[in-house]
Amino acid sequence: MQPTDNSNIIKKHLHKWTELCSFLKWYPDIFYDMIKPDVGGIKLDLYQRVMMRVLSRFQQNYFCIPRGGSKTLTQIMVAYHTAVCFPNVTIAITASTKESAVKIWKEKHDEILRFYPSMNDEIKSANFSKDSGRVEFQNGAVIDNLANAQSSKGLRRRRGSLEESALIDKDLYEDAIEPIFNIPRTTVTGEIDPTELNSQINRFSTSGYKNSDEYEKILTMVKEMTDLKGTYVFGSDWRIPIHFGRQKMSTINKARQGNVTRFRQNYLCDWIGASSGALINISKLIKARTISTPELECPKDKRGNLELNEYVIGVDVARSSSDSNNKSAIVVLKIIRNAQGIIRQVHLVNIICPPNGLNYKEQAIIVKQTFKKYGGNLDLNKSRVKAVIIDANSIGQGLVEALLEDSTDPETNEELGCWATINTNDKPDVPSAPPIVYSLKSQGINGDIIRTFIDYVESNKLKLIKSFEDVKNNLPKDVNETEVELSAAQTQMLIDEVANLRLKETQTTITVEQVVKRIDKDRYAATAYSLYYISLFLEKEIEENYDDFTFFIYN
Repeated sequence: MQPTDNSNIIKKHLHKWTELCSFLKWYPDIFYDMIKPDVGGIKLDLYQRVMMRVLSRFQQNYFCIPRGGSKTLTQIMVAYHTAVCFPNVTIAITASTKESAVKIWKEKHDEILRFYPSMNDEIKSANFSKDSGRVEFQNGAVIDNLANAQSSKGLRRRRGSLEESALIDKDLYEDAIEPIFNIPRTTVTGEIDPTELNSQINRFSTSGYKNSDEYEKILTMVKEMTDLKGTYVFGSDWRIPIHFGRQKMSTINKARQGNVTRFRQNYLCDWIGASSGALINISKLIKARTISTPELECPKDKRGNLELNEYVIGVDVARSSSDSNNKSAIVVLKIIRNAQGIIRQVHLVNIICPPNGLNYKEQAIIVKQTFKKYGGNLDLNKSRVKAVIIDANSIGQGLVEALLEDSTDPETNEELGCWATINTNDKPDVPSAPPIVYSLKSQGINGDIIRTFIDYVESNKLKLIKSFEDVKNNLPKDVNETEVELSAAQTQMLIDEVANLRLKETQTTITVEQVVKRIDKDRYAATAYSLYYISLFLEKEIEENYDDFTFFIYN
């Protein structure tokens, strides 16, 4: 019996092999059906099949899908399918941080290999660490992770996916991320396949804010899709994962009772905020989240002395027994000056929201406790806190009056002292009380307060705390993780409040109004009032120095 000539068999059936390869590139879901074991595997739902086919056929894709929609598993499955079908292709998986990208990816990698064991034969090596991941395939294809940061600038990949793209900064993306995918893959013969999806970029996210760069991006892609320009936008709400049994209705109902903004973004995929007349471009406020850890109190130096920091505390007052109603907000701002004393940055280092239903005396105790934590001292020459700004409109006046009384800490019995106001004739209980409270009434100056807030954001002077996901893996050992998470969550709520505000012009000034009334604006108000005080009283004007001139008079 003559040995079989494999080369002749391949040549004889080459057209069928070519047709099969083309078919499987076009139908990644069927590719996984073919390698699915007899027992086990994943039963792909209809919408997952649509997602997978879209990812294999369009140059740019945007998937705005709720929690539980299986978008991450689907994108990783398609990335592995692409690596198998295209030798030497390089694919990048990106998220806000490299740690986030690896955590998302590693979990789905293990699922794919568990449900499709034959995929192990295609993988040469897989290495995952805390902040990096790299999977190499037998055909030379490589998948790794990148951070959405300047550190990725100059790298080259053929395709990429962006996790939680609603959080991506436009300027950073255009400068550092987008150019990564500009060079196409060459085939094994050294040619470029004109039909290949080189430079493909896929976005995956829940929704963000209307007044943001990412919202403009998705609107542009929707228009390009209708104009048949090679883009595809796929959107859904919680009904799809519920219909296919990937989410429980009890989870949806529980989320519905919580934060209204989080529910609209995570489960309705509703882009929130003002679509026109917005207070600011919310992308600028998101970009301002550069503080790695909040300051929960004034830090101390190596000798145990308080650092020579400069703080301002702002309070917006609410009085309600309902958890669903507006709350009092206390914000702590740290002032950063240059060598000439000019304010270069203002760091919002903490936001505190006391429980609802507290009376004015109880709220006053919390304010005085906060004052002391940040180096506040009744001897103003030693005080790190320069002023406490209180919204004294209507109910806020009650808190001002309570602060002008002597207070005792109910837990430690420590005397918290009596305060006076800086700018009013209100009489404190103790005549010699130090002037700490700035009693702010916004009538007539509301426009100035709003313009000051906009100026600090637009000039990039205001800095906010990063999201907890971005910092939790790099926290110092002595930091309380729960308090950091709470402070980061309060910062996110501040961003939600600002995104929900639109400018409204009156005959005499400008003001702001809420797009959705259920979303508070107390954190915004406390921040805006504090920035107004800083601008008005603590900003140091640049002094121009004039040299002495000698004048010679010639006859």
